[in-house]
Parts: sequence; structure tokens; C-alpha cells
Amino acid sequence: MYFLDRRPPRPITDALRATVLEDLPELAHIRDEELRHKAIEAWAYALAETDFPRLTAIPGEATPGVFALKRGSQAVHLRSVARISMAIADEFAQEFPEAVVDRDIVLAGALLHDVGKAWEFDPANRRRWEADKSQAGSPALRHPVYGAHVCIAVGLPEEIVHIALGHSYEGDLMQRSLECLIVHRADHMWWSIAGGFGLLKAETAGMLEGRKITPRGLRPPKERERQDDKGERADAAG
Repeated sequence: MYFLDRRPPRPITDALRATVLEDLPELAHIRDEELRHKAIEAWAYALAETDFPRLTAIPGEATPGVFALKRGSQAVHLRSVARISMAIADEFAQEFPEAVVDRDIVLAGALLHDVGKAWEFDPANRRRWEADKSQAGSPALRHPVYGAHVCIAVGLPEEIVHIALGHSYEGDLMQRSLECLIVHRADHMWWSIAGGFGLLKAETAGMLEGRKITPRGLRPPKERERQDDKGERADAAG
């Protein structure tokens, strides 16, 4: 989605694709080969349209300036949401064998739900939007909308496009699929619980009060070091 006055996209190389798989190793667990390859291609495509060298360079925030992790990149969020989503799907499938859910769509959708964030967080885009919000808005497109564009551009199935578009507020205007519902709930829950753990920067977490969430204090660094030492000694003894 580039225009004459925008910088051209970078080439999509095998090296770029390799970084996607390094940063999101759960992509390898997608059983359908075509879906797996297109999921990797989607993140490579998204990164190539920005200045981010790889996925772990994208800040760990819900949206720019909102719910920013004290440490950790966007990959931390994506991988956690994927694991939670799969746990939800598997729990219901195991308890209720008659229930039908597509595990590949859940996994791929969870790993791709924020594929539009590369565009939304790109520093050059943000500077342009903020310089004159009357020109194209700020952002011009939220990450769910741009994520749907990316998924369509690389030929992903409509079930994945739907999750990219419907996992956030935009999904409130449509009937969510079961797989989208799972990812949506896991995503929303993840940011709220991260806030409850005190893992978000206070100046970006004002919305927690509206959700009636009080951040808990974190373990002091020295105490964490002692805990790590105990764990290492236990492992050695075992």
C-alpha cells in the first residue's frame, strides 16, 4: 500500500523470512504447509513495508503509547496470545469431543492478529501522521485494517483475514467466528493481566482504572536474582 510520495518497500528476502520464523517459532507448528508458508510471508511482507528490521524490533505495546510493556517486544505478546489461544481451543476440544475448532486457524490467526502493527508503529509513518492529522488521520489505518490488507495481499484464507480485522474494536461491528472469538478474548485478557501483574509502564496504562485493575508491585531485582540462583541450584541438584 505505497503511493508515489512514499518510500518503496524493501525486498522480501529469505533472510527476512528466516527472522520471522526465529522470532515466532510457533509458526512451525501450523500443520497445513500452504498456510504456514503464507503466514511467514505475511509477516515478511508487513516488515518490508516499514523500517523495522525484524519482528522483535516492534515495540511491545497494544497501540502506540498505550499499554507499553516495561520490557519485551511485540513478539512476546504474539507468542503468549498464541499459547493462550491454543490452550483455550484444546481445553474445550478435549472436554467436549463433539466440539469443532480449527487448530491451524486459531494458531495462525493468533500469530497474525497484530500483523498490521508493523505499519501502525513504523516511526516514519507516525511522524508523517502526527505532522498533519488533517491529511490522512493518525493513524491513517489502525493495525486491524492494515493487517487485513496484508493477509489479503499474500493470499491467506478469509478466516485469517477475519481474525486480523476482527480481533479488536473493529470486530464489534461484525459477527466473530469461533476462532476469532478465541483470539479476541486471549488478546484482550493478555493486556489486562499484564497490567494486573504490573508489567506495563504506568504512564501508558491509564485504561486499567476503567477496567478496575490495580497493578501489583514487581519483585525487586535483587530478589529476582536470588530466586534465579535457587532455581539454578535446584536444577543442578536434580
